[in-house]
Amino acid sequence: MESVSATYGTVLRTERLSSSDPGLVRVVLGGAGLDDFEPAPWTDAYVNLLFLPRGAPYAVPFDLSAARALDRDLWPVPRRFTVRRWDESRRELWIDFVVHGDTGTAGRWARDARPGDLLQFSGPSGAYRPDAEARTHLLVGDESALPAIAASLEAVPAGSRAVVVALVEGPDGEVPLDSPADLTVTWLHRASLDEPAAAALEAAVAAARLDPTGLHAFVHGDAVETRAVRRHLLGGLGMPRERLSVSPYWRRTFTDESWREVKKDWLAQVEADV
Repeated sequence: MESVSATYGTVLRTERLSSSDPGLVRVVLGGAGLDDFEPAPWTDAYVNLLFLPRGAPYAVPFDLSAARALDRDLWPVPRRFTVRRWDESRRELWIDFVVHGDTGTAGRWARDARPGDLLQFSGPSGAYRPDAEARTHLLVGDESALPAIAASLEAVPAGSRAVVVALVEGPDGEVPLDSPADLTVTWLHRASLDEPAAAALEAAVAAARLDPTGLHAFVHGDAVETRAVRRHLLGGLGMPRERLSVSPYWRRTFTDESWREVKKDWLAQVEADV
């Protein structure tokens, strides 16, 4: 397949985000393939990464339409990931991965990535940025949402309050979070919970005793967990729907493909909750 103009990054380096958890990996991309990259204004900006399947008869950069004209098992495998940071001065793109051993296309790639490797993607896109006029910012999520939470905290202005409720497997999964705002972080450890994670997240948010007036909220992560928090914020707390950004990135026990198949119906059920 003939090479074409495409957006892609060259792996410059990889970094472990936790000295005790090898599964948290940051991949830093750079190079000429990012010359035309334009950052998005949102703090939950994401890109659609395109991983080459085994036996692909093409290499990065490639024509996506031509690749999808091949047999289905030769199509590039798409995975959506949040942009942790775009460093304009260095022209570097940071993407954080959670690696679960040999499970998962993206995680395996990040685990094995070496300087010089190429990764093609489309985007970025997004929808959320902290409202500079809000008095209180609530950010809730699991490992999949931490990059967006971290990026969003950096954009919350001084003088406001930021409340984070984050769910990770254990203490090793905690990552540094900082903000110009008055920041409170509650870490929940999945491995030591005495109740379902959804209930624990909902309870932790309720315990924050938030005033819905002037509140702006970001709730992203597992489908069941985000649904529980959404129900509390809209139904229990009574915050305005337009002040809440909520998205089920994934669903536990579902593969990416099986989740896509049922996601539309799931979203309709969630909308009917409140």
